[in-house]
Amino acid sequence: MAKILVVDDERSVRDSIKDVLEYEKHEVLLAENGKEAIDMIKDHNFDLMFCDIKMPKMDGNEVLERVRIMIPELPVIMISGHGNIDSAVKCIKMGAFDYIEKPPEYSRILVSVKNALEKKSLETETKTLRKKVASKYQMIGNSKEINHVKDLIERVAPTDARVLIIGANGTGKEVVAHWLHEKSNRNKAPFVEVNCAAIPSELIESELFGHEKGSFTSAHKQRIGKFEQAHGGTLFLDEIGDMSLSAQAKVLRALQENKISRVGSDKDINVDVRVIAATNKDLSQEIDEKKFREDLYHRLSVIVIRVPKLNERIEDIPLLAEHFIEQACIEQGIAKKTISEDAIEALKNIKWTGNIREFRNVIERMVILGSKTISAKDVETYAFTLR
Repeated sequence: MAKILVVDDERSVRDSIKDVLEYEKHEVLLAENGKEAIDMIKDHNFDLMFCDIKMPKMDGNEVLERVRIMIPELPVIMISGHGNIDSAVKCIKMGAFDYIEKPPEYSRILVSVKNALEKKSLETETKTLRKKVASKYQMIGNSKEINHVKDLIERVAPTDARVLIIGANGTGKEVVAHWLHEKSNRNKAPFVEVNCAAIPSELIESELFGHEKGSFTSAHKQRIGKFEQAHGGTLFLDEIGDMSLSAQAKVLRALQENKISRVGSDKDINVDVRVIAATNKDLSQEIDEKKFREDLYHRLSVIVIRVPKLNERIEDIPLLAEHFIEQACIEQGIAKKTISEDAIEALKNIKWTGNIREFRNVIERMVILGSKTISAKDVETYAFTLR
């Protein structure tokens, strides 16, 4: 059930739309002019709005313009007894969801309402997911080293420059990639991630470029590859140092020509993708050993961002500890815990070979098993590793 506002200076029109909507179990409020509608919007949380165009005091276009400023996510369906193509186009350009002529037909109202509410629901779900992603990929810390990384992201993200992220395992290379995407002009388009180390070398080309039905034994149907899935957005090639040489050659061509071809096809497909790559390997050594193409390296490394190890930014440990404690308490349904100064000092003295990933695991372990106030004793007891 949705809460819907109907605005029209004709009582008969208001009542007829109200009857249709209430029959479908929606809650309906009425306004007879634009000024009354604006006041009601301030006091109520509406899911949808019907608005007449020709009204005294404030016409529908002005109401629409104000609503787009006040609540841009509120779908507005414009209605008019003087319908023509020009007025419909004008309303849509101003941000209206739909345009209906008077007298509004029963089926037309229901279809428009259904579509508008589905779109609003999808947008709300997308915003929720984006908030979850933003929470997961926060970059915590104020050290000189991490601030340098943040500064590079701010400067590079709005461009389409390719970025190579280097750093040890667990330092947060994926977080940097997500930040680059979220702060770019492509952030409304897909962010597609490929872990090159997790895909067998014989399947990596199919994963990246797709394949046609019957192109190899297990190709029972056509597959769209990651390059096509990321069209208009960002493709993150994680652990690119583990990619096979044959796949590297195809990636190089895609970067040079903005074209790919699926396995089993010689047809070119245009792609518009920003590629961000990451590795924990020394690619210069991989090049010397003929395991990585030098020309691909130069294509990928327009900008290089090095993510520091945790032991290179130990002054960030207090902030990281607080952040991960709060996060773990929420995720595990545990009452909020604190951490003592001596525990912080103990954490600073550990050699974090697993970096942020290991640090987070230790914090979560202490939240679950440790005292209400995490102490140095808890660090000594629970910060064990496989070193």
